[in-house]
Amino acid sequence: MPVYSALTTLDAREPAEALAEALENLEPEPSGVGVFEIEDGSGRYEVGAYFEEMPDEIVLALIAMAHDARPFAVSEVPDTDWVAHVRRELQPVEAGRFFVYGSHDADKVPTDCVPLLIEAAMAFGTGHHATTKGCLLALDRLENQGFRARKVADIGCGTAVLAMAAAAIWPEPVIASDIDPVAVEVAAANVAANGMAGRVHCVEAAGFDHPDLRAGAPYDLIFANILKGPLIELAPAIAGALASGGRAILSGILNTQADSVAEAYNLTGLNVTDRDELAEWTTLVLKRG
Repeated sequence: MPVYSALTTLDAREPAEALAEALENLEPEPSGVGVFEIEDGSGRYEVGAYFEEMPDEIVLALIAMAHDARPFAVSEVPDTDWVAHVRRELQPVEAGRFFVYGSHDADKVPTDCVPLLIEAAMAFGTGHHATTKGCLLALDRLENQGFRARKVADIGCGTAVLAMAAAAIWPEPVIASDIDPVAVEVAAANVAANGMAGRVHCVEAAGFDHPDLRAGAPYDLIFANILKGPLIELAPAIAGALASGGRAILSGILNTQADSVAEAYNLTGLNVTDRDELAEWTTLVLKRG
């Protein structure tokens, strides 16, 4: 059965969300609607809808005009086995001591590494993106420098690959959170698949808004691999939840955005100790005290 996509962009979150709400009331009803911040530093948002039959392009044009959006680009989505495609395309990732792989590459795991199993179908941060790899490299370097965290939080955890990496090198339990309930389910499944049940605790939360996260503070290490806007919004909360001498590893930051993120955290008393670039993405390591 063919699937059709309709995509457009707007210049701010609120009108994008209003357009998405309007799309949900269309006939034929879309099978899915999403709003995503475009990761190019522009501040623009993409609104996408998917349909199981060809949508009425005139109606879409009128809705776009009513919401000051650019015209929708409508196209048929190729009938592709995306999981099989991803498995073919994604190769194992080495980041310092860490080796991120799918089960189809289990025979490639070296003997002298920390293996982290992430299935290709679980697409909330597989380790292949430069932001996740940058965080893993930063963690590897911290441990090599003699840093040890007894309390770790992974905010916006996705697949929980960062939380599992910390749990794999230190014996203390780690808490991982995400605002998306599906991501939390994915994270818990990954934790179980890696034999870390009971060592990585996954919760659904926006920022630190969960009793278990608040109870665990202060943390020696906090990961936050999200986006510039949420990172800046979370700066006071992350600084407040970090122990003296603790570190924060931040990513999801375009190279052109790194200075503004660093400045926001400097204002909270955290100082940048390391700044690494992989392709167009920056990873920041900050220290409290």
